[in-house]
Amino acid sequence: MTTAVPMTPRIALVTSDPVFAHGVDLTAVLIVVVKVLLAFGLLLVSVILMIWFERKLISDMQNRIGPNRAGPWGLLQTLADGTKLLLKEDLLPERADRVVYRLAPFLAAIPAFLIFTIVPIGGAVHILGHTTLLQVADPPIGILFLLAMSGVGVYGLMLAGWASGSKYPLLGAVRASAQMVSYEAALGLSVVAVVLVTGSLTTSGIVGSQAPHVWNWNVIRLGIVPFVVFLIAATAELNRPPFDLAEGDSELVGGFHTEYTSWLFSMFYLAEFMNTISWSAIMVTLFFGGPDGPVFHVPVLNFLMPIAWFAVKTFAFLFLYVWFRAALPRFRYDQLMNLGWRYLIPISLGWLLVVAGFQISLAVGAATFGAAVLVALVLPRAFAVGKARHEESGGHDFDRVGG
Repeated sequence: MTTAVPMTPRIALVTSDPVFAHGVDLTAVLIVVVKVLLAFGLLLVSVILMIWFERKLISDMQNRIGPNRAGPWGLLQTLADGTKLLLKEDLLPERADRVVYRLAPFLAAIPAFLIFTIVPIGGAVHILGHTTLLQVADPPIGILFLLAMSGVGVYGLMLAGWASGSKYPLLGAVRASAQMVSYEAALGLSVVAVVLVTGSLTTSGIVGSQAPHVWNWNVIRLGIVPFVVFLIAATAELNRPPFDLAEGDSELVGGFHTEYTSWLFSMFYLAEFMNTISWSAIMVTLFFGGPDGPVFHVPVLNFLMPIAWFAVKTFAFLFLYVWFRAALPRFRYDQLMNLGWRYLIPISLGWLLVVAGFQISLAVGAATFGAAVLVALVLPRAFAVGKARHEESGGHDFDRVGG
């Protein structure tokens, strides 16, 4: 005798958004379209305000005035600059690859927006008889989607430098790509630690696992180390100071976008600030509970308070990034690569093993932690011996063939 097993709707394999709980209809599609438009508009407005905020805050830190002419407190200065870029003449370098040259800015900007689409900025809301999440999409592989989009962003930079047909943008693109690839490993290992302790690949699941108390936030549960590694790696991924080697004016005349003008240059500029906001929101989601926070039992506040908590946390990271730009000097390229390959990757890998050990049992976790401490004591000695031998050989690690 056989028993019929109810089939799971195909839409459940694509998204966990309750708006599709009863299938796909016109109302559900319209809700998704509206969420996409609202998210895009919110991100663009946030970029405009972020550019103004960064210029104004740095001017205050450096005892300057900053934007103060266009609009009240200079709020319209960003809009004026954007309008100027759109109206400027669009030049095409003589040796440029026409198609790739114009495609590269979009490959840099689109992933920044797509990363923001998986970020939950609030709880569930009821619209036209449907319940939906305050996020554009919540795919079951949201974290894998995040890592994929962060990797795709490298192509925009590399293709921009290559397609410009000039050696200086190409040099800047190679350095930017090497920088982003180097820090991708440490960033990925930090994200794996989050997935390991929460048991979910969805951003909504990660946020839900951190509720309802502050001590459930992953920044505390994981012992702060993965968050610090993620913050440093994300800063390098964003080409933000002190890791803005790809745009070192004294070295590369502007880096990979040297040959870009007008609205195509503004796309790179837009992508940088969109990425800054998106990755700040991702850090809030992965480590600080997302929109989780105290909610007063007032009907209107129950809807607004999660959004307010998310905005406050994200703003704190945006302030931190501006502080980095104003306070820290730029790293040398060898320092940048040493930090990524020799320190961040071993630290993130070792801490991931410690987290995995504690997931098994307290004894296994303690033994793994002891082994990690032992390795941490041995590695600096190994690096010092290797450096001494390198200096003794006059900078040549191997003898020349036939020497």
